Amino acid sequence: MIFFFLTSGLFLGWSLGANDAANVFGSAVGTRMVRFKTAAIVASIFVIIGAVLQGEGASHTLGKLGDIDAIAGAFTVALAAAITVFYMTKFKLPVSTTQAIVGGIIGWNLYTGHTTDINSLTKILTTWVAGPVLGAIFSIILYHIFKLTINKIKPHLLKLDAFLRMALIIVGAFGAYSLGANNIANVMGVFVSSVSLPEIDFLIFKLSGVQQLFLLGGISISVGIFTYSRKIMEQVGDNIVHLSSEAALVVVLAQAMVLFIFSSQSLSDFSVSIGLPPIPLVPVSSSQVIVGSIIGIGILKGGKEIKFGVLGEIAIGWITTPVIAGLIAFLALFFVNNVFKLKVAEDSDLINPFSKKTSMPDTLNSPSTDSSIFTGAFNKQINKIKIDTSGKN
Repeated sequence: MIFFFLTSGLFLGWSLGANDAANVFGSAVGTRMVRFKTAAIVASIFVIIGAVLQGEGASHTLGKLGDIDAIAGAFTVALAAAITVFYMTKFKLPVSTTQAIVGGIIGWNLYTGHTTDINSLTKILTTWVAGPVLGAIFSIILYHIFKLTINKIKPHLLKLDAFLRMALIIVGAFGAYSLGANNIANVMGVFVSSVSLPEIDFLIFKLSGVQQLFLLGGISISVGIFTYSRKIMEQVGDNIVHLSSEAALVVVLAQAMVLFIFSSQSLSDFSVSIGLPPIPLVPVSSSQVIVGSIIGIGILKGGKEIKFGVLGEIAIGWITTPVIAGLIAFLALFFVNNVFKLKVAEDSDLINPFSKKTSMPDTLNSPSTDSSIFTGAFNKQINKIKIDTSGKN
C-alpha cells in the first residue's frame, strides 16, 4: 500500500529526469560533443549516488515549508507537481520541479489550513533569482579562466577536442551528482514525514529509511533520463544561444557548482565558521541555473545571439508552473479527501485508512459520554412508565 502511494513521487522523479536532469548534459549533447546514450548512462549513475549520499540537506527546508504528515496528502501533492512538469515537458519547456513541488506544498497548506513558513518560502524564492544569476556569473568567470589557460598552453586541436569530450563527461558526472543531491528533495521530500522505513544493514554500509526513499527517487530520475530527456537536451543545449564546445563545458560546470553549493552541509558549516551567514540548503531549479549559465555566455558574446523568443517561452513556464501545481494540488486534495475519504493531514477529521480508528462517533469511547448521559436516559424511561401507569389507573 505504501509503494502505491509512492508512485506519484516516482512519477515526479521520472518527470525530473525527463526535464531537469537533461540540463546536466543538455549543452554537451546539443553541441554533439557527447552522445546521448553516454550522457544518459553517466547522469543516471551519478544522480543516484548524489541522491543517496547527500540528499537530506535540501529536504529539511521543504519540510519546514509544509510538513505533510499524511501519506495520502504527500501522494496528492507529488502527483500534482508531476502532472504539471509532465505537461510542461510535452511543450518542450524546461520548467522546474522545484517550482512545481513548492506550488503543490502551498496548495496543501491552503487546503488543510496549515501556515506556510514565510522564512523557508523566502529562502526558496531567493534561490529562484540567485540560481540563474550565479550561473551567469560563474559561467562568465569560468569562460575567461578557460580561455586564458588554453591561450597559454596552446594545445593541438585534436588534443583539445579529446580533452573537451572527456572533460564534458567528468563535469557532467559532477553535475548529475549535484542534481541528485539537491533535487531529490523535490521528488521524495514530501514523503519523509509520512513514510517510515526500517534501516537496512548491508554489513559494508547501511541505508536509512530516508536514504531508501531517495534511492527509489534516484532510480525513477534515471528512467526519466533514458526515456524522455532527449528533446529537452536539444532545446536547452542549442536553442537559446549557439554554444561552442568550450562554452558547453563551462555551462555544465557553472550549473554543477551552483547546485552543489546549495546542497552541501559542509560548505554551509564552513561559511558559519568564518563568520558568514549559513548557505541555505534548498532545492534549486537546475533549469533556471542552466539557462542563466547559457545567458552568461550570450552576454560575453555581446548579447546579439541570445534568442529572446525562446527565453520568453521559458519564462512563462517558470511563472505558471507553481500556480498551476498549486491549483491542481488544491483541487486534487479536495477530491481525495471527500470522495475517497482519505486523510490528507493528520489533524483532519476524516477517516484514516492506515488506522483501525475512524472519526465516526463512538458512544463508548467519546469523552462526552459519561454516566450522567445514561442516567438521564434511564430517568426519562422511568418517568414515561410512571405516566403510562397513572393513566391506566
